[in-house]
Amino acid sequence: MIISRTPFRISFFGGGSDYPAWYSKYGGKVIGTTIDKYCYISCRYLPPFFTYKHRIVYSNMEYVNDLSEIKHPAVKGILETLKVDRGMEIHHDGDLPARSGLGSSSSFTVGLLHALHALHGKFISKRDLANEAVHIEQEVLKENVGSQDQILAAYGGFNMIEFHQGGTYDVQPVILPKERLTEFQQNLMLCFTGITRIASTIAKAHIDNLEKRKREIQMMQQMTHEAISILQSSSQIDEFGKLLHEYWNYKKSLSDKVTTPEVDEIYTAALEAGALGGKLLGAGGGGFMLFFAKPEAQQKIRERLKKLVHVGFRFEFSGSKIVIYEPYNF
Repeated sequence: MIISRTPFRISFFGGGSDYPAWYSKYGGKVIGTTIDKYCYISCRYLPPFFTYKHRIVYSNMEYVNDLSEIKHPAVKGILETLKVDRGMEIHHDGDLPARSGLGSSSSFTVGLLHALHALHGKFISKRDLANEAVHIEQEVLKENVGSQDQILAAYGGFNMIEFHQGGTYDVQPVILPKERLTEFQQNLMLCFTGITRIASTIAKAHIDNLEKRKREIQMMQQMTHEAISILQSSSQIDEFGKLLHEYWNYKKSLSDKVTTPEVDEIYTAALEAGALGGKLLGAGGGGFMLFFAKPEAQQKIRERLKKLVHVGFRFEFSGSKIVIYEPYNF
């Protein structure tokens, strides 16, 4: 039995510039962090005692005899790409719901790849794991996704990722004094809108509008430097929240699918209760919202948004890990 644990992520600034259609022309920069909420993937070779060859358990259960019969796109794409010929049992469990803006699809892809490589007795580096996940999602599955989620899930930590026109990238940790990092985390709130959506559909609208929204994306990309400058200086931490509010206004202009009347109502209520800024995470349309608010204002915000699920979290710095490694053969 092999079990991988792969974190979900929060993206702060630069989203949109991590799409290949953008950074292949202009380069890109994003800031994001992984958090202590995880996707767990367990896998093993299935003993040959059943009427089926593969058993896959997630929100559905699949019992199939051939890879071509698998309905879960990522599982099918990964097993076919890795040319897995032995019977497999794969289970997925997540701390938070899928399709909610936390990069859960990429965490799943990274986690399954990591587990399968371990099952085959192979070590894979964080960079190779990220690159393989990007390839699976963008080239094999043809999903309309960027490249930051896979990288953050594989590497872990609070990072700035710089994408180069040639397709390469650099991962640079955002280094802060312990007290500043603690202060930053204490000003962040995460809540679930209750709305799930297909990120690839919304992302396609972003991609189609990239050239039309060139100025907005360049401004959003530039905010990565402003955000890091705020965090690494002696500036009031509140400036980060105000910048996040400005960023959200830019992001909403990228497509009419980014926000909804329900999301706008939630955001306005949070501001009225004391939040300094925030944004909908992921491509948009629903999922989790991140707010920046002083600790003394957070209880009032929770009361104002009492119908929503609030999730406490901390940054994590490990990335995808194999947490149980007990291989055996039949």
